Amino acid sequence: MIPAEDVLLIRNADMLVTMDAQRRELRDGALLARGHEIVWVGPTSELPPDLAASATRTLDARGRLVMPGLVNTHHHFYQTLTRAVPAAQDAVLFDWLKTLYPIWAELRPEDVQVSTRLALTELLLSGCTTSSDHHYLWPNGSRLDDQFEAAEAVGVRFHGARGSMSLGESQGGLPPDRVTEDEESILRDCRRVVEQYHDAGRYAMRRVVIAPCSPFSVTPDLMRASAELARSFGPAANVHLHTHLAETPDEDAFCLERFGYRPGAYAERLGWLGDDVWHAHCVHLNAHEIARFGATATGVAHCPSSNMRLASGIAPVRAMRDAGVPVALGVDGSASNDGSHMLAEARQAMLLQRVMGNPNALGAREVLEIATLGGAAVLGRDDIGALAPGMAADIVAFDLRALAYAGGAVHDAVAALVFCQPQPVDFAIVNGRILVEDGVLRHVDIPTLVEQHNAAARGLLQRAGLRA
Repeated sequence: MIPAEDVLLIRNADMLVTMDAQRRELRDGALLARGHEIVWVGPTSELPPDLAASATRTLDARGRLVMPGLVNTHHHFYQTLTRAVPAAQDAVLFDWLKTLYPIWAELRPEDVQVSTRLALTELLLSGCTTSSDHHYLWPNGSRLDDQFEAAEAVGVRFHGARGSMSLGESQGGLPPDRVTEDEESILRDCRRVVEQYHDAGRYAMRRVVIAPCSPFSVTPDLMRASAELARSFGPAANVHLHTHLAETPDEDAFCLERFGYRPGAYAERLGWLGDDVWHAHCVHLNAHEIARFGATATGVAHCPSSNMRLASGIAPVRAMRDAGVPVALGVDGSASNDGSHMLAEARQAMLLQRVMGNPNALGAREVLEIATLGGAAVLGRDDIGALAPGMAADIVAFDLRALAYAGGAVHDAVAALVFCQPQPVDFAIVNGRILVEDGVLRHVDIPTLVEQHNAAARGLLQRAGLRA
């Protein structure tokens, strides 16, 4: 693992976007971090000489926009192995899942590891420094431990969501029985991984989330027991809950038929509202459900590309924000996106809210706030998402001299980051460690990683009896 710089100075940034309480945007900005913590932020001209002299490493950010690392709050890393599978290219959610479940049933621990490394590498190069992943099926001996090992190798902050499925086809659920687990075993392993991996401390690099998959793949009993388990560790432990909710009309119909409630009301009856909960998608929440989410500070991971890809609809992000719902961004699984570029997702979110006729529905600065502070909020963190003293040294920069920003960065560099074609990062720092410099990863051999990943993808399909 690359060590943190002792004292890192970044100076001369054309624009430094702080996302601090005043939302300052500093021309010719600078910041200084000691180890994993930012200790000073301001204009380069105001940098105290003694602080400048203490730097053991200096990055000249001239020509660049510097900002907090982006926060991804919903993904399925293993799905990088099943991007663009022909039979699932033109399907709605339920048909898409039924096509892919038999393939995912062949996952092995090494597949989980290589897909986690690839997804996190892709995210990092897009400006993401913290990511959650919702992994909900564990065949052939695979475990959340495999993901934590891979995440540590890449160096991105990781919230591992220990997902699960217990409601198989024989019980009226959607997934095949062979990819489900016994509920006692699920809860026992959830407790194990929290006790083994969860770090509630400030600047923690790894946390555990308890995350039954969805209303159509787990029972109400498991939902209730999962919430009870997470909260049994106490508020100081900050163990959060996550699931899919209200993604499609099919899910609405399923919940009404099986449980007698719409998804939002169903979640509330199960104890799944609160500031320790965030739900993915929420495309089909109604006005009452949005109001309840706002009143209880229940979070939402908005995944616009996936919602478009699967024809799920347009999430009412403007209405959610206006109601006080904490909204974050997620790229979602790479079999329904089919990529992991957080800046591209921010752009998609902004544009999609405007489709219905309101050009003011979502602006560039608001969507960047959603991608940083919004993500931090739903993950229950107050140490990431902004560049300010006391915050984690999670910092990214984009080169405003890139072809895609020509013209745009001259007029409004911050807006250009979202309006113009999304670019890879020029440098990325996580917890004070420089992981990307001059656009190049310092610690990952990408050609070798891609080769290993493609071999795993071919093997997965072959084991499922399909041609890769």
